[in-house]
Amino acid sequence: MDIEADPWEQWGYTIQVPGFGFLRDEFPDPFIVHWRLHGNEYAESDQLPGVRIRCNPHPGVLGLAPSADLRQRATEREAELAEREGFALPPEPAGAVPEDSSLAQEGLRTIPPRETAGNIDIKQISPGATVLLPVYAEGGLVSTGDVHYAQGDCEACGTAVEMRSRVHLRFQVRKGEAEQRGIRDLQFFRDDYFTTPELAAPRRFFATTGISVGKEGRNESENITLAAKNALLNMIDHLGTRGFDRQQAYALCSVAVDLRISQTVDVPNPLVSALLPLDIFM
Repeated sequence: MDIEADPWEQWGYTIQVPGFGFLRDEFPDPFIVHWRLHGNEYAESDQLPGVRIRCNPHPGVLGLAPSADLRQRATEREAELAEREGFALPPEPAGAVPEDSSLAQEGLRTIPPRETAGNIDIKQISPGATVLLPVYAEGGLVSTGDVHYAQGDCEACGTAVEMRSRVHLRFQVRKGEAEQRGIRDLQFFRDDYFTTPELAAPRRFFATTGISVGKEGRNESENITLAAKNALLNMIDHLGTRGFDRQQAYALCSVAVDLRISQTVDVPNPLVSALLPLDIFM
């Protein structure tokens, strides 16, 4: 229904954490951007001079609790993924909330979204959106937070313009609908623009692209992840021509650049585009 920013803390941040983020192998060092938030208008930062990021608030986290069965299945499949040298994080008692180790040893990490949603980071779920979630545990047990002042359709470095706020939600139970319609994951819809029209579809932009060919020249088959990384790396190179260093450019991609899957059918190379809205530059 609404997102109410903290009137006493008009500050946000974007951080790069070593070992985390979409391009973690390319960016091993920490970095932080401090944002001054100007109400519901724009954010600006001394770390990214000449840039204004328009406000588009949305909760990065919105979801329900898993059932015991779903939690066990998620734990097993993510452990199996880690055994195949995939990047998945197992339950970890250190720093867990609550601190009860018997619970924390089984609790799922909250980094990835799952069937119950969770850490979704979908900027189109701004005030006015309707979210449909299948209920796996009695009572639903909704949780929301991790509110973003603005974000690109990628949140590449792992953070957007993070801010402190209050989220206003309205709930309705549609009993049996998920089972009847075979809905197992998050769905959402809206009847208006998720932000101002010129931001929903940038009127001025510069785009780079990427295909599934590694930097050493090896061609992967239908690898969307590699294509997306290449599109972002090409955008970072482009932002270098605009005077930004690589960490500044990476942060700017995370908060403003939209990744778009342009095509998936032209084998072996899917094509991903990275769109930089030019109206962010003063």
